[in-house]
Formats: sequence, C-alpha cells, structure tokens
Amino acid sequence: MIKIGVSPRLLHPQPGARGVHTRVLHYLEDAIAQWLLARALVFMVPLSERAADYARELDGLVLQGGADISPLAYGEPPLKPEWAGDPVRDRYEIELVRAFTQARKPVLGICRGAQLINVALGGSLHQDVPAHRSDDYDQHAHEVRLEPGSGLARLYGETGPRRVVSIHHQAIKRLGRDLRVEARSVPDGLVEAIRSEGSSYICAVQWHPEFHGGRGGFLDGGPLLDEFLEAARA
Repeated sequence: MIKIGVSPRLLHPQPGARGVHTRVLHYLEDAIAQWLLARALVFMVPLSERAADYARELDGLVLQGGADISPLAYGEPPLKPEWAGDPVRDRYEIELVRAFTQARKPVLGICRGAQLINVALGGSLHQDVPAHRSDDYDQHAHEVRLEPGSGLARLYGETGPRRVVSIHHQAIKRLGRDLRVEARSVPDGLVEAIRSEGSSYICAVQWHPEFHGGRGGFLDGGPLLDEFLEAARA
C-alpha cells in the first residue's frame, strides 16, 4: 500500500505549563488522518534532521494546516506580534519540501501547507486577510472558481464556482518559482490553489478537502486525493 508522510502540527511549551505540556508535542488532526487512511498508510513525520531519509522511504508528503507561517521566512517582519507564526515548523517543512521534490516524490499542501509550499519556492504571503478568518472553523465556507485550463479544471471537468471549506488569515501573495494559479476565491480573487510546472508533482489548496466528506454542494476531495496518490504510485 502507498505510504504517505504527514508533517506534524506542533504544540510548544507555554509559560506556566505542567506535565506533558512542558514538552514539544507533535500531533495530527483526525480529519486529515482519516481522509488519507481511506486509501493509504499514513506516517507522521516528526521533527528531525532526517528529511532526506523520510523522502527516500515514503511515497509522498502531505503538509497539513495549522499555525501561521512566520513572515521572516519570506523576508518581512510580522506586522503584529501574534502573527510571528512557528519558525521551527517552517524550517522543518521547507526542508521536507526540498527533500521530497529532490527525490521526485509528490507533495500535497492543505491550507497552511499551500502557503508553506509557496514560501519554500520563494514566494510571499499577505499577512492578514480578515474576510477569510472565522471562528466557525470547519463550518466556514465560500466559493472558488477553478482557473480555465488548469489541472484542477481538467480534474473536475468544470471551473465552477464550487463551494469549499476555507479558513485562513494569511494568503498567497507573490507566487513562488514555477508555480501557477489553479483556483481563486469568489469574489475577491485571492489565490486558493497552486500547482508546480516543474518535473515533480506539487499541488496545494487553501481549502480543506478533508472536511468536505459527503456534504452536499461542496467540491469533492476524492479526485484530488486520487491524483496525488497516483503520482505517489508512479
């Protein structure tokens, strides 16, 4: 069976913490785990200096959602202290992206993962887009339109508009190397999906396909997952 690595979310020790919370914790959100487990074996890839080893042994990489990308990663100071992000996770995931692409293994980014891929390839982000923030989390949705002629348009057979679950306050600004826009949000036109034009499979969506399930009217995450796993088999 296909073996897919997923980079971890991190919980860092907080002032006054006790017990296990005095340690760095690695975790994987259940929804993304179950979405992948339906078709593949899933391995969380903990922080280490062995990114190249993971890339050699696994068939593909998924970058899940989570904390902000530090603006320092694309050469900007945080506009607010609370937007400083998680530089430890940023550095590790950038190394994972490089290792998997060098090994010609596919990479799929979801939400923060899309932003991380863009930054890893030299792009930048909008530090805050308030219209896309919400406390409703997996209940927050809006429409996207797939770019004509894009890989996603070919995959889904039409451009939309299509409804997605998308919750974020950072967004792709300047595209990274060899990336093209695959989808934009309606009506503000923010980038919601990207794909690499290079030799390695890299695709990323700002929305959460793992939250769509069988809910009526939402873009089915199945074709995207199938495409990624087919690239992993190859």
